[in-house]
Amino acid sequence: MINKTRLFNGSCFALITTAFSFSIRAGILAQLGTEFNLTAEQLGFINSMWFLGFPLAMIIGGLVYHTVGPKKIMMIAFVSHALGILLTIYSGGYIGLLVSTFLIGLGNGCTEAACNPMIADTYSGAEMSKMLNRFHMWFPGGIVVGSLISKFMTDANTGWQAQIWLIMVPTLIYAYLFWGQTFPKPKTEGVTSLGENLKAMVTPLYIFMFCCMAITAITEFGPQQWTGLIMSKSGASPMLILALVTGLMAVIRYFAGPIVAKFDQTGVLLGSAVFATIGIYLFSTQTGSMAYVAAIFFALGVALFWPNMIGFIAEKVPLSGALGMSILGGVGMFSTSIFQPFIGQWIDSARAEKTAMGLTGDEMELAAGQATLSTMVLFPAILIVAFTILFFWMRNSKATTTTAAH
Repeated sequence: MINKTRLFNGSCFALITTAFSFSIRAGILAQLGTEFNLTAEQLGFINSMWFLGFPLAMIIGGLVYHTVGPKKIMMIAFVSHALGILLTIYSGGYIGLLVSTFLIGLGNGCTEAACNPMIADTYSGAEMSKMLNRFHMWFPGGIVVGSLISKFMTDANTGWQAQIWLIMVPTLIYAYLFWGQTFPKPKTEGVTSLGENLKAMVTPLYIFMFCCMAITAITEFGPQQWTGLIMSKSGASPMLILALVTGLMAVIRYFAGPIVAKFDQTGVLLGSAVFATIGIYLFSTQTGSMAYVAAIFFALGVALFWPNMIGFIAEKVPLSGALGMSILGGVGMFSTSIFQPFIGQWIDSARAEKTAMGLTGDEMELAAGQATLSTMVLFPAILIVAFTILFFWMRNSKATTTTAAH
């Protein structure tokens, strides 16, 4: 018999592991740079390993989901997480950090590949949208907890290794919750056929969402992963900004059911793009307490991107199956991986430019960080156009379906 609650809770703790690995790494980024004498570009490559392991595991997990099942994928997730945590602590330098971060990324990707389709198969209709949003609530929710713990431990001069050990706690909990459980079978006819999955994925709607996912992901993760370095000289606490953004995201995702029911996924995605553009623009122009206002707009923007992109595919392109959901999530993480070193380069060149203008110290760091963020405004601005097209596209297709039915 399937224990829905235990499976859902296990999924949530697996996502908390992903969130801890994201927030605690963001919190210790400066410490790693100092200890191992790394440039912003090298830190960008370390960050990118997290985002590279993630999509690889998601895509492979999506391909084999109906063959090996979610249980085995989650066993691989546990091994990858545990090894990645241990290797990070005993890395000894740049190469070790690249390998260990890649392994943690693999564990995170396996989590996403197994848990999204498993939750979609466990629940249906509006309940499915609600539970997917609640599952994804634990990514920002875990980041809040992780970033506050990281700030507390950093302020207390606790070594970064002790912070990495914390990631092992939710890892062991999810392993225990999944142990010996029965997992659900696919509920959509034909969804286990790879041919049907691929046929559904070459439709214009899926390809359009595939392209949009690349931009929604970098809009969400680009500014967040670099908050510490960019905002540290703005007069606002970078880890508190991260906690505020992710705390709001968790609350919004928890109560997302009625919002999605009222505006549909297309309306929600369009509204999100508008708020995200305002948020990143404010980050690039404001300092001090106004940085927290920017954080609120940014959170309102990015909170519902990821779960509703996945939910949109599960609902509107159901025959794409676990593979369709995994490929979509995979392209989001892959895009973020590609852009991390570029963001690092933008920071390095902005620093050089501002130094040439005669700025020094904190003033130079802030100006360089804000110049980098002003470049990032382009991502959500593109999404406003894309989701406006999607909004009218889906409205017209609904109207066509209704007319055909009559």
